[in-house]
Amino acid sequence: MPLLQLWRRWRQRRRNPGPLPSSQQLLRWMDSSPVGWILLEGGERVRHLNPRAERILGLEGSRRTEGRRLAELCDDVHLNGSVGLARRQDRPQRLEWQFRGHDYNVMVVPGVEGWIGVQLESRRSLEAQLQQQERWVSDVAHELKTPLTALLLVGDSLAAQVNRQNERLVERLQRELLRLQELVSDLLELSRLENSVPGRGLKLDPLDLGQLVEQVWAGLRPLADLRQIGLVLQQREPVTIAADGSRLHRALLNLIDNAVRYSPDGGLVEVSLASRGGWCQVSVRDHGPGLSETDLEHLFERFYRGDPSRVRSQRSGSGLGLSIVQQIAVTHGGRVQASNHPTGGTLMELILPLQPTQAA
Repeated sequence: MPLLQLWRRWRQRRRNPGPLPSSQQLLRWMDSSPVGWILLEGGERVRHLNPRAERILGLEGSRRTEGRRLAELCDDVHLNGSVGLARRQDRPQRLEWQFRGHDYNVMVVPGVEGWIGVQLESRRSLEAQLQQQERWVSDVAHELKTPLTALLLVGDSLAAQVNRQNERLVERLQRELLRLQELVSDLLELSRLENSVPGRGLKLDPLDLGQLVEQVWAGLRPLADLRQIGLVLQQREPVTIAADGSRLHRALLNLIDNAVRYSPDGGLVEVSLASRGGWCQVSVRDHGPGLSETDLEHLFERFYRGDPSRVRSQRSGSGLGLSIVQQIAVTHGGRVQASNHPTGGTLMELILPLQPTQAA
């Protein structure tokens, strides 16, 4: 578990005290951890080094480390500087650390009564794990695509021969197969986006954002009309952007569809367009219940789903829509952010350069 999460849990436990493991049990867990742990008391004196930290610092076989100052065991100014800064500011410090030819992520967290915890994690192993996970997801999605297509054809064949006894079962089968097909498609798209270099592989064309929003709404309008939801498009002047048309269409579709799903019946989805200083901003607002603090923290994570009571539509997405929007924004050199509108509802803002820089 990342050290920052442990620190947050400890702060929560301070507010809600309860039984805790013994110090010996905590040290045993640290010793079995695949990441390095250093515990420091006042004066930056080492009280505990787990085996992984000893290997990272090159201290294997050292006769005595406990009680010595960290600077004596490792004189790296960046590591010791982060420890000193964490102590002075009483705040966690992050450091991307190069030491003895290796790259590490370092987290330094201050505790109570002068204690400091230092976590050392190899960036290479972390990146390898993430790459392996992404490849696994992509491979699984590819493998599922063909049998799902075949099952959809079987479902269509059954639908042509349906009777009253199995009508509802066949409808449910088709609905679930379509949902799985959407999930597989989104996984493949997200995998492609995450494995592409920002600015590379984009098919840039001049696009009128207002016209693109109207095209997106034309596809969503039949669903919106069922719940009497309307669109209000606000723009002072035409906004033209150089962007990958299919990807930007997908980003706007996900944002506006999300707003429709969280809007109350008879409500409005407001989209405003603006450009300034070489950037454009697409703001999509609904008039739903807004976002919780947890939603704001995790909204763009894969498969994150907020409070189901907020959804005003019976439709459910794959849980990847906003993650895809985020990656599309990044590949164009921009970003997406979420907030609660001051007068109610959720506000999603897609910010993009009018002319993205393409990677060589």
